[in-house]
Amino acid sequence: MGSDLQSRVRLRPVDLAREHGLSTQAVRNYEEAGILPAARRTPHGYRTYTSLHAGALRAFLALLPGHGHQRATSIMRALNEGAAEEAFRLIDESHAQLLDDRRTLQAVENALVDLEATTAPEHGAGSEPAAVTGPGGTFIGPLAAKLGIRPATLRKWEGAGLVHPRRDARTGYRVYDDADVRDARLAHQLRRGGYLLEQIAPLIAQVRAAGGLEPLEAALCDWRGRLSARGRAMLTGAAELDAYLRERG
Repeated sequence: MGSDLQSRVRLRPVDLAREHGLSTQAVRNYEEAGILPAARRTPHGYRTYTSLHAGALRAFLALLPGHGHQRATSIMRALNEGAAEEAFRLIDESHAQLLDDRRTLQAVENALVDLEATTAPEHGAGSEPAAVTGPGGTFIGPLAAKLGIRPATLRKWEGAGLVHPRRDARTGYRVYDDADVRDARLAHQLRRGGYLLEQIAPLIAQVRAAGGLEPLEAALCDWRGRLSARGRAMLTGAAELDAYLRERG
């Protein structure tokens, strides 16, 4: 390995930096972080790099979009320390996370389809009237019956932040407005899909932030695009990493 390093063309920090529009300090920082193999020093103490270091830098920068800074750093550090299996495990974790994110997206999309299917008849001719038992909203009993769940489940969802019913000023009863009913139905579909309350809460928050289901379609499209970009970036990172591994020998 030592003779291989000596036989490679020597590069200065600025040579590595220029290729990627980085500062020489960034290159030095990457070396200190273990992202690059340790550089040799001239008799005057200057760092000298080789094509191996250039390959490590290209691999790291290619890994960033798909794996993130922290994991990309850990992958490169593991490889440079001779712990290839640990690096592969970290890569596998990123792919597993991407798959999990895809399944979450699919679950949300399926839940929205089911939600539209269950709510559409309520707006059609001859449909059954909504179960409204109080002014401007639905009480907990009728809503629970409509969803086929217990009132205690709705109270649990409220505690988890999935629904936010107001209290009737006169009776103190919970009153669920249209947005609460929508959120409860969406939560119900996701729970049926096996998702935990803590996984559902941020998705419900997205629906609220989007102002309903229609604006959420654009958010889901963006989400889908970002997942695809991440998957593509992982392929690019894998190619550069493979090139680096082959050069390491």
